[in-house]
Amino acid sequence: MPLTCSIEPESEQTTMMRISAFGDEAAVDFEEQLQVLQNLDISLIDIRAAWGLNCAEFTDELVTRIKQLCGQYGVAAACMGSPIGKSPIADPIDIECERLKRIGATARQLGTRNIRLFSFYPEGEPDTAALQQSIDRLGALTRIAAEADLQLLLENEKGVVGDLPARCLQLMEAIDSPHFRFIWDPANFVQCGAAQHVDQWWDALSPHIGYIHIKDAILPQSGEERSTVTVAGQGDGQLPELLARLRDSGYDGLLSLEPHLQEARHSSGFSGAEGMAMAVGALRELMSDAEIKERL
Repeated sequence: MPLTCSIEPESEQTTMMRISAFGDEAAVDFEEQLQVLQNLDISLIDIRAAWGLNCAEFTDELVTRIKQLCGQYGVAAACMGSPIGKSPIADPIDIECERLKRIGATARQLGTRNIRLFSFYPEGEPDTAALQQSIDRLGALTRIAAEADLQLLLENEKGVVGDLPARCLQLMEAIDSPHFRFIWDPANFVQCGAAQHVDQWWDALSPHIGYIHIKDAILPQSGEERSTVTVAGQGDGQLPELLARLRDSGYDGLLSLEPHLQEARHSSGFSGAEGMAMAVGALRELMSDAEIKERL
């Protein structure tokens, strides 16, 4: 059954959420990814790469092997961590449309309809023209998703059009489709310099949430070019505040760990098995503090 989530009005019922994780953050070998997650009692995986191959390049044989291993270890696919939209806005949109169709077929074979994507690299600083270009391109991808009953999940990311909360909101409102939802990534907002983003943008962005990424970062200090990535709750990503807002709103979706504790690359990140264990422990502690039960 496809994984879905919703945000409902506040209630007195116990809030429960499930944890997923980007498997390739823990290991390159896909079977090792599953072993790490199984050892951590996590039964969902975001699939971005397997054996060093990005999910956009999976062959039918590889998908069959991945599906077999997921069944063997009792870990289900939650989302395809695709690189769609991490490309120049001037590139032909047909390239990304075909990539979406291919990854969409893979997602279906693996039992999920969720596909992460981005909002394209503009030429220079994002302006009104770049915003409209991104809207047009994301709209074309959303039409493909609607035809195939896929769920596109837009991640905020430094350097793309949808980087800061205000532009993310503009994109979400412009597309306005049930097949196009928002991934709130706290660390990515911090890396764009968006401090206090939960306090300032929850009311506007929360109706569009379809997924949550769990990673944290420290705002760069004077003279620093990059922020420092850290485990959830130890940075400026307002993770406790975000979890409290999710709890109070009745969010019943996924919290997906993408820790980037050792390395953050253009289309991936790495934490290692020990880093993943640290990330899982930190998230579970935050969930306990927020009185959120983990649905296994």
